[in-house]
Amino acid sequence: MKFNLNEFLSAVANLLDIIEIDLFGIPTNHSKRIAFISIRIAKALQLSDPEIFDIASLALLHDNGASLKVLHDNLAGTTKDKINLIESRKEHCIIGDDNLEQFPFLTNPRHIILYHHEKYDGSGFFGLKQSEIPFLAQIIALADTLDLTFDLRIAFENRSVIQTFVAEHKNSFFSPELADVFMKLAESHDFWNNLSNERIDASLKEETPHQDKDFDMTEIRTITKTFSRIIDAKSKFTQEHSLGLSKKIAKMADYYHLDVFLTQKLLIAADLHDLGKLVVSNKILDKPGSLTEEEFLQIKKHPWIARECLQHVNGFEEIAIWIGNHHEKMDGSGYPNGLCAKDIDFSSRLLACLDIYQALRELRPYRNAMDHVGAMAEVNRMVEAHLLDPKIVSDIDFVFQAT
Repeated sequence: MKFNLNEFLSAVANLLDIIEIDLFGIPTNHSKRIAFISIRIAKALQLSDPEIFDIASLALLHDNGASLKVLHDNLAGTTKDKINLIESRKEHCIIGDDNLEQFPFLTNPRHIILYHHEKYDGSGFFGLKQSEIPFLAQIIALADTLDLTFDLRIAFENRSVIQTFVAEHKNSFFSPELADVFMKLAESHDFWNNLSNERIDASLKEETPHQDKDFDMTEIRTITKTFSRIIDAKSKFTQEHSLGLSKKIAKMADYYHLDVFLTQKLLIAADLHDLGKLVVSNKILDKPGSLTEEEFLQIKKHPWIARECLQHVNGFEEIAIWIGNHHEKMDGSGYPNGLCAKDIDFSSRLLACLDIYQALRELRPYRNAMDHVGAMAEVNRMVEAHLLDPKIVSDIDFVFQAT
């Protein structure tokens, strides 16, 4: 299947930015600026296009471990205080590196995320120094340090202070080679202007090498499973939700004798079905009591947001539809579009039924996890109310009754 990694990473990067809005109250475009600076340095060093693409991907995803709920606890102070606190916890490096373990990078970079806070003199989290630090990690570390220290949204105004900082930390924070390369790049007004919020999206798209190649479905799933872990990590109550849903999708696909290609697409949909929940505050996701009308409206946006994010990714058109429909109901009372039975295809119905069943089997802030009998009682009440497909629900009962 022809799969454009640029399209997918760009779509997901926009959603990962939402984590920063939830945490810090403003869109920071932090990862995009790290990616832009890293690409410019990599190009100046004449790295290959695959290496440049990988460092762009790594930079966009370098803080993926920050979605873990435990890292958000007790955040207080200004936006800069909160950002620095998250970045000061090495857990986000470990978690982020683990999340990307199976990501199909083009050049097989190793432990770049784990070591992206190391310093050239060995004073980082893990005490690596100089050539012990992976080179791509050194590049990302330089860009990350600058964006955490200075407001690069208005970098042109601060350029002399930033250049002085890099010069002062040559041989301590940064290698001489990378410091010199950055100082050369810093001579260009265009370099600084492209870091602004107004220009960062377009400049990043322009600078990133195009990668459009054939991936088999197994390779694509290594990518989507990575993001399912990032999504599920956002709340302690969903730590294995997407994983559990994908396992149940696989069992039902086997029961229905679906072909391999359709099964893989359904599994990808299961991995990404809650991608839109990255925009939902943890104050809502983890709330122990009833949601207010406004809070529920925020929840109801997540299928639409995921669909909007994915529908322009080549090869994901059907997947985006199923994800967008996974909270629709047969009687038209679902969301986000209020579709009726005649407009809801089999794959959307299957995803919707299994998502509800899987959620009922899990602990939530407002109730305990249910066993199969209890979950099916709830699901069957929804069938009686004409909300779910009765045949699919009956099949789910048959397939999972021993669990």
